[in-house]
Amino acid sequence: MEGETYSVYGNGVNHKVRQTFHKNFIQVQSLLDQNRLLINEINQNHESNIPHNLNRNVSLIRELNNNIRRVVLLYADLSSSLVSCEGGGGDFNGGGGRGLFERFLNHNGKKRKTP
Repeated sequence: MEGETYSVYGNGVNHKVRQTFHKNFIQVQSLLDQNRLLINEINQNHESNIPHNLNRNVSLIRELNNNIRRVVLLYADLSSSLVSCEGGGGDFNGGGGRGLFERFLNHNGKKRKTP
């Protein structure tokens, strides 16, 4: 029954959807694996209480934060692809859902200026 949803739009759509999902899920899994390694290193540095290691955590946490943002954007792309497919738009280039999420992330990532 689920396969019938995409067959309405032609054989190419089903293939494009699968390609997009596969590509995005591989990227997400890679980022999550990197995050696991980063978190382990951050924890080890924190437990060591060595000043150099604690300073290194600043850049590691930034990298972790950027990876999380990328995962959010990849999931937004997946969601956008699903919506486009169901609506028949066929936008599988992965850019459709990013605008809102990028604006949200950029807005919330900015530091506020104190008066």
